[in-house]
Parts: sequence; structure tokens; C-alpha cells
Amino acid sequence: MDLGLKGKSAIVGGSSRGLGRAVAEELAAEGADVVICARDADTLEGTKESIRGLTGSRVVAVPANLSEPADVERVVAAGVAEFGKIDILVTNTGGPPSGKFEELTADDWQVAVRQLLESTVNFARSVLPGMKSRGWGRIINLTSIAVKQPVDGLMLSNSVRAGVTGFARTLANEVAPFGVTVNNVLPGYTRTDRLVELAEQGGAAKESGGVQSVFQVWEREIPMGRLGEPRELAALVAFLASERASYITGASITVDGGWTRSLL
Repeated sequence: MDLGLKGKSAIVGGSSRGLGRAVAEELAAEGADVVICARDADTLEGTKESIRGLTGSRVVAVPANLSEPADVERVVAAGVAEFGKIDILVTNTGGPPSGKFEELTADDWQVAVRQLLESTVNFARSVLPGMKSRGWGRIINLTSIAVKQPVDGLMLSNSVRAGVTGFARTLANEVAPFGVTVNNVLPGYTRTDRLVELAEQGGAAKESGGVQSVFQVWEREIPMGRLGEPRELAALVAFLASERASYITGASITVDGGWTRSLL
């Protein structure tokens, strides 16, 4: 299937590793030019060279802290300077730490809001004028299954990612007349460094016999009986970014092996 991504240009947040990297690789493999960004400049540079070598697509790496509005603007400006436009935006940042309500400080909440919600809003603000003027655009936010079925111990993620969902659903209606779609992709338990961190936080791994033991507990909760792979989520993102997905907007789609028990 030709997804119609050749000649399109994309920004993928948090793309030096994990889900963001998988998405950037998938878009580049479909022929899109890609801006990747993350805090670790060395890891980011290695990712850039790897994606270039695998796909032959043009890749620009911009070290950035996406919690900072100026850095978001700099990422977008770099993409426009290199490719002339931004057609596709995939928002993604690392998740906030786990913790119950009484364990979290006011600073923890402020950091999580800047990291998850404000970065998404700032990116959308920066790319939408160009998308609207061209009559075509795709905004895809990587959130979490926690917005449909809260995960115990993830107070910050459950709360703030729900705010991202509300923002995206409202924005989708506002920009639909301009040919811009806005959707959310909700990863479940996926085999990434972030999942290892969650398994280790709170002493869960130590108490249960290691990270793999925690993974086995999670796998028993998943109808498919296994963790997801980043490429499986990336495939959905590439489709939502494509010409073929032009009538899908305002959706929140899980990629979780059936873990979420809700009807919608």
C-alpha cells in the first residue's frame, strides 16, 4: 500500500529511542523527510545516521528539551528551514515518574504539565498555520492506554495525558475544515526502555524477582499474552499520517493487545 508520504515532511518528538524512534523510522521508510528531536545530542545523532542508512530519507536531528517553548519553536524552525514545510507532527515525550497522589509535589505536577500538555500545545501552535494555509496536515499525539483505563500508581500520566486527549479532540473539530486531522495513539505495555523504568520504579522489580517477572505479570493481563513491539505502534502512526487516513480525525486508538477493557 502506498501511503502517499513521499515528499511529506514530519517532526517526531522524543525520537532518539523507543516509540519515537520507531515512528521516525517508519515514516522515513515510507519516504517522508523527518526531523527528530530529543535531549541527548549524542544518542540523537546516532539515531539520525541509523535512520538515514536504513531508509535513504533526509533526516535532521535537533537536540531539544520539549518542555521549553523556545526549543519547540527551534525544532519547527529547523524543519521548515531544511524541508520548506511541516506536514506531519507526532508529539511524544518521556513519561513522568510513577507515584501516588500524596507522594507527588507541586513541582512534580508542574513538570508533568509542561512535559506532556504544554509541549503538545506549543507544537500545534507552531505547525498549524502552515498546515492550514496548505490545506493539509496531520497531528498525531502519542499518549497512553491510561487515558481510557487509568493505571494504578501513574497519577501524573493518568491525569495530564487526559488533558492532552481533551485538547486534541477539541482541536480536531476546529481544524477539520482546513484538511488537518488530529488523532491520538495510545500505546499499551510496549517493549521500550520506558517500560523497564516503570518496572523498576517503586521497588516492584526488586520485590517480585526482577524486571522480567514484572513483565510476566503484565503479560498475563494482556489478552494477546505478550508485550507490544514499537514497530507495531509505528505502523498505525504511519497510516494515520497518510493520505489514506484523510477521513479519520478526533480518534483515540489503542495499540495494546486488548489490554483496555472499555467498549470505546
